[in-house]
Amino acid sequence: MSICFVRIAAEAAEQALREGKKRVTPYWRVVRDDGTLNEKLKRQAGRLREEGYAIEPGSRKNTFRVRDFRSHLIAL
Repeated sequence: MSICFVRIAAEAAEQALREGKKRVTPYWRVVRDDGTLNEKLKRQAGRLREEGYAIEPGSRKNTFRVRDFRSHLIAL
């Protein structure tokens, strides 16, 4: 999925949450194929931590990734 579409979904979800809505698109669950978070999505790490995921430093400077993310993948 293009980061452009994920970012649009993220902005819409965050706005809906500010407006008090409870059900929003869980954009924060979209990570790169190596488990790295998208640095443009500011609330992604926090939302994942709220769901119980461990976040660790990524392999590149100023990046983060979901620890043991492969164990959380769902086959479609």
